[in-house]
Amino acid sequence: MSDAAPSGAREGLTEHRDARWGAEHLGTVVVSEDDLMTRIAALGREITADYESRSPLLVGVLKGACMFMSDLARAIDLPVEFDFMAVSSYGSATRTSGVVRIIKDLDLDLTGRDVLIVEDIVDSGLTLQYLRKNLAARGPNSLEVCALLVKEGLQKVELDLRYVGFRIPPDFVVGYGLDVSERFRNVPQIHEYLGSDPA
Repeated sequence: MSDAAPSGAREGLTEHRDARWGAEHLGTVVVSEDDLMTRIAALGREITADYESRSPLLVGVLKGACMFMSDLARAIDLPVEFDFMAVSSYGSATRTSGVVRIIKDLDLDLTGRDVLIVEDIVDSGLTLQYLRKNLAARGPNSLEVCALLVKEGLQKVELDLRYVGFRIPPDFVVGYGLDVSERFRNVPQIHEYLGSDPA
C-alpha cells in the first residue's frame, strides 16, 4: 500500500509550505527540480570519466553549495573526500561587495591532491578568482571548478570553468542552497528573487 499523499493533500501542503517560505518573494522558476537532478547526474558521469582511477577532493563553498555538493557527490561513481570553505562577498545584501573574506578555512592538506571546487553560483567571478589563487598556492596536483550556475554577462575576470551546470540570466536567485539572509535555502528549485534587499 502506498504512503504517498493524495494529490489534493499534496496541493494543500504545497500551498501551506509556500506561505511559510514567503512565496510572494519567489518569482519565475529559473531551474526546476527535475532539471537540476538531470543535469547533476550528467555532471557526475562527466567527472567520473575525467577522474578515472583517482579520488578527487571536493571542496564545497559554504553555505550555498551544500545541497549541490551533496547531490553531485552521490552522482560521482568514484571514491571522493569532502572539505569545506566559507567565504563571503555578499554579507546580507543581494549584490556582491567585491570584498572577499575567508570565514572558515580547509581542514585538509591539498598537497598532491586532485581538487574540485564545488561552487553554487558565479556572478562577477571575483570570489572564485580569489579562491582559486588561494588554493593553487597550496600545491594540489590539479585544481578545477564545478559551478552549478553562472550568471551571464556579469563576469569581471576571465574564468576557466571545467564544469558548468546552467548559464542563467543576471537576476538574483534563491533556492537549492541559495539564500537571502539565510532564507529560501531549502526551496527545492531555483527561483528569481522578487524581494528587496534585506535590511
